[in-house]
Amino acid sequence: MKMNRRHLAWHETLDMHELVAFQANGLFMLKKTIRQIRDPKLRELYAFSIRSLEENLKELLRFYPSTPKVKEYNRPDETAFYAGNLLGMAKTAVRSYAIAITETATPSLREVLTKQLVKAIKWHGMIYYYMYERSYYPSYDLTRLLANDYRNATNAIQMPY
Repeated sequence: MKMNRRHLAWHETLDMHELVAFQANGLFMLKKTIRQIRDPKLRELYAFSIRSLEENLKELLRFYPSTPKVKEYNRPDETAFYAGNLLGMAKTAVRSYAIAITETATPSLREVLTKQLVKAIKWHGMIYYYMYERSYYPSYDLTRLLANDYRNATNAIQMPY
């Protein structure tokens, strides 16, 4: 089947955005902390992780010119990175609680996990709205969202460690 499309589909673009944003934040964090790792084996795992994430990001960034209307958007400070890292933690917490609830047989534990899931959802919302209000997560502007991804991933790849 031949597909003549000028750009990636919206759903695959958004999935790719999630992967790039998550991995760029992870790469940034690994590079900022690798020098603090004293255990040689763990440091080797960090270095392997850094190389793997750099390779993943480079491969994914090649698709960015094929996303709908990508353009460069610059932001000099790292506040967005720290907020994005926190958002990723909250998003992972929501997913983890939801999965844990489906595996829980004990009613009292299910009740506690459900309460904590609701708190995690509120936490995620607080962080998301913080980021949205400051244009760190322009979720309704795909062009800026993808440009942020591209810039953050490129900065993470180029960051020395």
